[in-house]
Amino acid sequence: MAFRMPTFVVIMKDPLQHLSDLKLGEKAIIDSFTDSVMALKLLEMGCTPGELVQLDRIAPMGDPIAITVSGYLLSLRKEEASTILVSPVK
Repeated sequence: MAFRMPTFVVIMKDPLQHLSDLKLGEKAIIDSFTDSVMALKLLEMGCTPGELVQLDRIAPMGDPIAITVSGYLLSLRKEEASTILVSPVK
């Protein structure tokens, strides 16, 4: 009986991006945070890993932005949104 090499399957995920990089109307899934202090505040506001978010509004000067998360509209500064890593939904 011949030895057979095991077969490996690699699942490719879309690269993560910052929530602040989403375009108007785009949806994404929250993956993780880059700032542990800000993460606690964001978790308390419903931004939990696995939660679907959508960029709904952008202020005329580009800051702040408004996202839909956990069933409500949340306004964030771009600096805060840049600490949230998301996986885009296609």
